Amino acid sequence: MDSHYATMPRVKLFGTKGRSVHSALGGGKVADLLLWKDKKISGAVLAGVTLVWFLFEVVEYNFITLLCHITITAMLALFIWSALADIFKGTPPKIPKIILQESAFNETASILHSKFNQFLSKLLYVACGNEPKFFLLAIISLGILSMIGNYISTLNLVFFGILCLETLPFLYERYEEEVDDLASKIYTQMARTYKKFEVDVLRKIPRAAMKDKDT
Repeated sequence: MDSHYATMPRVKLFGTKGRSVHSALGGGKVADLLLWKDKKISGAVLAGVTLVWFLFEVVEYNFITLLCHITITAMLALFIWSALADIFKGTPPKIPKIILQESAFNETASILHSKFNQFLSKLLYVACGNEPKFFLLAIISLGILSMIGNYISTLNLVFFGILCLETLPFLYERYEEEVDDLASKIYTQMARTYKKFEVDVLRKIPRAAMKDKDT
């Protein structure tokens, strides 16, 4: 039995060998952001998300109030800048015609749509009883997540999720070998636990009872 687990293939969290983390994340601007290819942009996004979380969760700002205050501050800053530029013959603020590129939204939406479809397809496949191990793991994980949801607000949960997206892929790319070794050990232990559960519980369920239930 132990020799069987010793020969199990090594677990790769992002697919097979030869596939980089960058390509597993879509290989576009979103992957560059999550893997900190441009540290200034990634740092700015993380700082912005942290600031939003701080304002809503700690300061307890209302969304409409915060949006209005930000707009007022921006308009006052532009007004003062424009007025000073007229007085001192300086450069007035330049307002871009396109603030956010449409391609960025399309790329992000496409990646999210693809990943969500993959997740739903896998979930439906497991729910149909094709992979009992992953079925039990999904039930346990969702149960744990539901208990966590009772004690953590939705905003905190979203912030924690974004924080994980901004840090875990980057850390995994740097320590890929160590993480894969740990994942392989965890997977092997889970396989042993499930095998024991299957022998001690599942195989002791009378087949006739299951057949009558199906009928």
